[in-house]
Amino acid sequence: MNLAASIYDLKLLVQSFHPIIAMETVEEERVENVLKGMTRELHIPLFEWTVNRGLYLSPGSKFAPQLNECTPDSGNPMTVYENTQKPLDMLCHLETLNRKAVYLLKDFGGYLKDDEVARQIRNLARLLRKNRGALVLTGTALELPTAIAHETVFYDLKLPGRDELYKVVSEVVRSLNQRKQQVKVELQDHELKELVRALSGMTLIQARQVVAYAALEDGKLTAEDINRILHRKAQVIQADGLLEYFPASENQANLGGFVGLKQWLKRARVGFSSEARDLKLPPPKGILIVGVQGCGKSLAAKTIAREWRLPLIKLDMGRLYDKYVGESDRNFRRAVTLAESIAPTVLWIDEIEKSLGSTDSGGSDGGLSRRLFGAFLTWLQEKSQEVFVVATANDLTQLPPELLRKGRFDEIFFVDLPDEQERAAILTIHLRSHHQPLETFDLPRLIQATHGFSGAEIEQAIVSALYRALYLKQALDTDLLILEIESTVPLSVSRREDVEHLRTTARSRFVDVKTGTRQPPTP
Repeated sequence: MNLAASIYDLKLLVQSFHPIIAMETVEEERVENVLKGMTRELHIPLFEWTVNRGLYLSPGSKFAPQLNECTPDSGNPMTVYENTQKPLDMLCHLETLNRKAVYLLKDFGGYLKDDEVARQIRNLARLLRKNRGALVLTGTALELPTAIAHETVFYDLKLPGRDELYKVVSEVVRSLNQRKQQVKVELQDHELKELVRALSGMTLIQARQVVAYAALEDGKLTAEDINRILHRKAQVIQADGLLEYFPASENQANLGGFVGLKQWLKRARVGFSSEARDLKLPPPKGILIVGVQGCGKSLAAKTIAREWRLPLIKLDMGRLYDKYVGESDRNFRRAVTLAESIAPTVLWIDEIEKSLGSTDSGGSDGGLSRRLFGAFLTWLQEKSQEVFVVATANDLTQLPPELLRKGRFDEIFFVDLPDEQERAAILTIHLRSHHQPLETFDLPRLIQATHGFSGAEIEQAIVSALYRALYLKQALDTDLLILEIESTVPLSVSRREDVEHLRTTARSRFVDVKTGTRQPPTP
């Protein structure tokens, strides 16, 4: 979302008698910028409060002293009100001011537990509704008492949009040049767009830091810096702990077989085109891949991202769960917001049944699983950004029926054990990846020996055989590989009943990744 849209949204909230606005964010700078823009348009003052300074007119806002951008913040004049450092004293002072204004209270969440503070906020809410002003509460986590919650609207400040990120690049270059650290911008228009797109998903501070680092490293901004920025973004997302980021440039996934799925994906990709938008067609939501463990479901997610040349984000739903009330829901919102900010992208949710499949747990988790499941379905149904979801599942029995309803996903695919042609492709891929000459192996014999094996089991057999060959100090050959294959008990044998039940059930209900069709049910 761009800055103008955020200003418009907040202006509507203030004008529509919302006395308390809560914003959970670490980006204080953006909150200040949005509120300054909003109060200028409304022609009202903006006040800020911090526990160390007290209450003061926000520098650079309406009615405040003019802000000199060339002067450090400490050197700019500031109108500070005395005896307003303590939260209750400040709130009482606001009541005496009795004016139409917006008051930004930073890091205020911890003080809301005080009964006197909560009471005074309720008193102010009545006054602010009358004056069409607002208290804006910010912090990384705001837990509101019940008495205040019904007066409060939460505003989700999205991560910076493309317009703000363009501005960051310009400001960083200008700032460095003013400090006589000359930076040359050697980017064509399309390369600049790619660089800004690489910054998507970062906060303004993170974007400013990574652009400055790239520019100072060699004194210029070039197309080569795009990959450096993507690498840094991967580190930032990883540090957040909710998502894993795989840049498109580093995705080397190679998937054998799955002809039906690949054909469907070619058709689906048209949904992201301008022609589809002209026809008012929504972009593809995503797919669910159900099947036997180790048969390439996860690899399919990586391959989709590689084929479409999009970054891949992995969401581990288990990381969303938190022992504190409300934190899990907040984690989910943060994860999907980050995914949308990086769009277009592929969002991979592995083994979705383990995190969203236990919604009938009888309330043993306080209804958390059902809330997260409902939030996920709502987001999947209503998301407008180009985030293509690839969810995988091993256990069909744990999947809630709501997830399988037509319209949740664009299609549901079934991955069976690989047939002879697919086993040949899998053997070829993994032998080549370990620098083994194919001509020295009896491929038909290996194909026959791996009947009933999953792709993962074939790969592991090759790895184990290579270790054995190194130990014996000899080259890997067919006999040695056959020996390893015969000593492996595949899942189709050790869990025969479960695997056969899954195959029988899914074949007639979902689309086969090999053929792109659904098999008719057995009479």
